[in-house]
Amino acid sequence: MYCCCMSFVILLSLGMMAFWIWMLVDVVTKEPAEDPNKIMWVLIVALLHWIGAAVYYFARRPERKRKYAR
Repeated sequence: MYCCCMSFVILLSLGMMAFWIWMLVDVVTKEPAEDPNKIMWVLIVALLHWIGAAVYYFARRPERKRKYAR
C-alpha cells in the first residue's frame, strides 16, 4: 500500500514539475518582448512554481493566443 501511494506522489510531482517547466519555457519564448508584463509573468511562474504556472495557463495564455496568435 505504501509503495503504491509513494509511486503516485512521485508521478504527480514529476508531472507538476514538467508542467512548470513547460509554462516557464512558454512565457520566455512566446510572450512578446515589447510587452511590459513579460518580466512579471516570468517571475510569477518561476517563483510560484506549479501554482504560478497554473495561473499563467488559465489567465494569461488564452489571452495571449487570442491577441498574438501564438
